[in-house]
Amino acid sequence: MYRVRRWVVRHSRFFEMIYRGFEPVLVKLDPVFRRLGHERIEAPVRSVEKAVKGALFDCRMCGQCVLSSTGMSCPMNCPKSLRNGPCGGVRANGHCEVKPEMMCVWVDAWEGSRRMKHGDSIHTVQFPVDHRLTGTSSWLRVVRQLAATPTSSANGETTK
Repeated sequence: MYRVRRWVVRHSRFFEMIYRGFEPVLVKLDPVFRRLGHERIEAPVRSVEKAVKGALFDCRMCGQCVLSSTGMSCPMNCPKSLRNGPCGGVRANGHCEVKPEMMCVWVDAWEGSRRMKHGDSIHTVQFPVDHRLTGTSSWLRVVRQLAATPTSSANGETTK
């Protein structure tokens, strides 16, 4: 799992492109999701999300995914669960102070973000993890949020 996770970070630009293509497709499916009921589709979507993100990112299913802001390195893999940067114990070689055999998740995050087109989003301060959302689908949450957000058209009008 660790090797795959590090490989994904080295190819973060590719995974960013996949994410940027995948998200609008899910948002377009929002009317279907609403018709079926978000509660009803939570379990199957969560299962797919857990399988995909678990295999690629060693996802912990925190319910508040920030991979696209952290160079495709999941901050929940940090033994201290630090969400906004490394602790003061990163070793000189970039390895974790708690698990010396593991590269610091945030060293990987900075490396991955440098490769991404929108890598500057690593500077966005993340909210603390809301543990009530643990085990839920972040994909469905993002879809609901984006589908509910009005968008601006080219002529400045707000549309839905």
